[in-house]
Amino acid sequence: MDDALRSLFDDLAAEHDALDSVVADLADERWDAPTPAVGWRVRDEIGHLAYFDERGRDAAADPDAFVAHRDAGLADFDAFATETERLGREQTGATLLATWRAARREMLGALRELAARDPSARLPWYGPPMSMRSFVTARLMETWAHGQDVVDALGFGVDARPPTDRLRHIAFLGCATRGWSYTVRGLEAPTTAVRVELTLPSGAVFEHGDAGAPDAVRGSALDFCLVVTQRRNVADTELAVAGAAAAEWLSIAQCFAGRATDPPPATGRRSA
Repeated sequence: MDDALRSLFDDLAAEHDALDSVVADLADERWDAPTPAVGWRVRDEIGHLAYFDERGRDAAADPDAFVAHRDAGLADFDAFATETERLGREQTGATLLATWRAARREMLGALRELAARDPSARLPWYGPPMSMRSFVTARLMETWAHGQDVVDALGFGVDARPPTDRLRHIAFLGCATRGWSYTVRGLEAPTTAVRVELTLPSGAVFEHGDAGAPDAVRGSALDFCLVVTQRRNVADTELAVAGAAAAEWLSIAQCFAGRATDPPPATGRRSA
């Protein structure tokens, strides 16, 4: 396993721990706090992560069993959706937290073991198979994004889960999925280049795309990640967006799989 992949695993574990610190001492009633995701409570967010971390463990440790379970589930999407909600709906906060801790620990263990044997392995998932790096990056993005819902639900500010340079992984995924944001809507992805320049919390700069492109997105990595994960409307950020192609992209940006969804409506408030 190379150092870059080892570091990515460490970043995923750190992202788990950052969200864990937010919910570790919650009173029972706080697990029922509604989040910005309509119909989802804090418990549903953590239950969702626990369920898919369990499936991530299966995809790494027993891919054939994962595929069989996936295909059976997707044959009845409503039943599958109910299954993914079960952990958050049936467990208390304390037991749900223990379930998520076990799921993410086992997933990371299975992923590291697979990567040690075959770092070029591709994992089955709910779509095309994914490379190890793509898979781990996607799990990190999911953890951070659902964690943002939790932080917002509990009324915590950025100090509860300070932004870190791990946002570079989500920023990269956001750029890499620009075409997907169109495809998932049945639209043809544009060929116009968009330059992305973002400042990470450390002051380092994340760059992506043609430096000479007139269409560009510039600003903080935090704002960009909030937009591409659909946790904020671009109008509620301080991102500087130049050009019609860049503006159109950020109006529909969706760096996660599943059905097409829309960003939240603008609130007029600019806060993380």
